[in-house]
Amino acid sequence: MKEACGVFGVYYPGNRASYLTYDGLFTLQHRGQESAGMAVSDGQTITVFKEMGLVSNVFNETILTTLEGFLSIGHTRYSTTGSSTWANAQPAYRPMGHAGFALAHNGNLTNVDRLVEKVGMMPGMVTSDSDVLAELISKSSFFSGKDQTHALEKAVGEVINDVEGAYSLVLMDAYRLMGIRDPNGLRPLCLGVFKDESTDSELGWVLSSESAALNVIGAKFVREIEPGELIVIDETGIKSYFPFIVEPKEKLCIFEFVYFSRPDSILYNREVHGTRRRMGELLAIEHGVDADMVMGVPDSGIPAAEGYSKHSGIPYGQGLVKNRYIGRTFIYPTQEQRYKNVRRKLTPLKENIVGKRLIVVDDSFVRGTTSSALIKMLREAGAKEVHMRFSSPPFKWPCFYGIDIPTKDELLAANVEIDEIASIIGADSVGFLSLKSLMEAINAQGKEFCNGCLTGSYPSPVPTDAKPAIKMPATISDAKLFEKL
Repeated sequence: MKEACGVFGVYYPGNRASYLTYDGLFTLQHRGQESAGMAVSDGQTITVFKEMGLVSNVFNETILTTLEGFLSIGHTRYSTTGSSTWANAQPAYRPMGHAGFALAHNGNLTNVDRLVEKVGMMPGMVTSDSDVLAELISKSSFFSGKDQTHALEKAVGEVINDVEGAYSLVLMDAYRLMGIRDPNGLRPLCLGVFKDESTDSELGWVLSSESAALNVIGAKFVREIEPGELIVIDETGIKSYFPFIVEPKEKLCIFEFVYFSRPDSILYNREVHGTRRRMGELLAIEHGVDADMVMGVPDSGIPAAEGYSKHSGIPYGQGLVKNRYIGRTFIYPTQEQRYKNVRRKLTPLKENIVGKRLIVVDDSFVRGTTSSALIKMLREAGAKEVHMRFSSPPFKWPCFYGIDIPTKDELLAANVEIDEIASIIGADSVGFLSLKSLMEAINAQGKEFCNGCLTGSYPSPVPTDAKPAIKMPATISDAKLFEKL
């Protein structure tokens, strides 16, 4: 899987926001590795710089020095709607009002076609759903009046009810920083503060996809932005609005806990690392097996493996070395290419695994390509048995809200029975954490989640022609490919 984009924003009078935004984006790099960019304002002019590549490749000291201003937003991207090109790198900018406005988007809109028609864009002009959103806001009547002091926040409040799908946005004009989450709160967004330690007064504010980025820049976590909430930050402080007609309902993507977020981030007032350890403990209860060693698949499978070991009493050990210079995931067009990439990314530690019965804990199961390649490598390295355990239920439906979960015909668990999976991927046994235990591990009392990729039940409308059927026949070609590999 690829994961959601990362968004970040800083309002800090008297300080250079570009350096803080760089550190924030660097911390959020795991959420997107295709492009990075930021917009910076000195109160008079907005300067936008964006490029393809990692944050550290896009920005350097010379570039950051030229980006002067106390106000900034940033974005690190992978493509969901719109190809991976410079034109689709963010922030998106529109020259409306005094100095224009910039927008950075995490998520995926599900009614893009209708929005394109509404805003009057030609189909060939549309490059991404974020571009459509920026265009929609720029067409607001509030940008045509004489007093445009609050034009951007009014424009957002005016058009946002026409937008469907998942989005956490950070926006800025020349003077103010804004953030908004969709009414379902599908994508995360939190608020941080810079404080004067001697007086405990607020000096500046931060918006971030994850709280881990606040720690890096020395800001303190305040709270998560509520679903359906619009935050406006300027020299007068913070204002909060709820501009939606529909009643907000909390439906955070459940895989923020399983995979996407950094383990040191806070979601629903819980540190992610602890929930992943608990997933492993419950996985050991549901799918225990005799073995000599428990090992995790780097990186997000490791906490669950530690939890599995703790509960089962089976020693935890390191069985794989990860190439740190390869991103969290690469998506190739064929199974064989994806299989080869796993071997580039992970290498077995032969001395630790030879002759042993292994329990291999990973966070999720999509196509089965990674698991199949891992099992083959471990057996070649001398493993006696390989038992695969996953700290989440298997994917059976696609995601329409900004996560690159493929079409249903590529999801192995959607096409074969669960008890067939072990033989297809070459494992001695396979076990998946139940949805009930996953919810128990997170233990977010009174909170709800989007789990459409697991259950097929989506919290908001999705394209009717794309909504998957209940069951599809097994794909023999995939099974033959696994056998060949």
